[in-house]
Amino acid sequence: QVQLVESGGGSVQAGGSLRLSCAASGRSFNPYLMAWFRQGLGKEREFVAAVTRSGYSTFYGDSVRGRFTISRDNAKNAVYLQMNSLKPEDTGVFYCAAAGPGGSVRDQREYNYWGQGTQVTVSS
Repeated sequence: QVQLVESGGGSVQAGGSLRLSCAASGRSFNPYLMAWFRQGLGKEREFVAAVTRSGYSTFYGDSVRGRFTISRDNAKNAVYLQMNSLKPEDTGVFYCAAAGPGGSVRDQREYNYWGQGTQVTVSS
């Protein structure tokens, strides 16, 4: 059974940094795409970033490009999200997700596996 478990969330002041981790478990689980989505209070879940299996191709949402960096360690079955220059509008629950090849990277419907989420709160 595949499980995605996020960690690293917390509270930080605006301008600060956090690093999220997502550990994937499951026999021979090495999905083509791993991604982060987030959902603010009262908002729809939105795409944050994604990385392909090789790690060479990365994708970012417009609001985080230049501030967040996604990376992947296949040996550890893990994906990370380094978040710098955090803003109050980054506040929300961050979810790790995994998908196979094909489809739109930014479309959450393409993702088959989801973690439970980790809360990130950025205060002004």
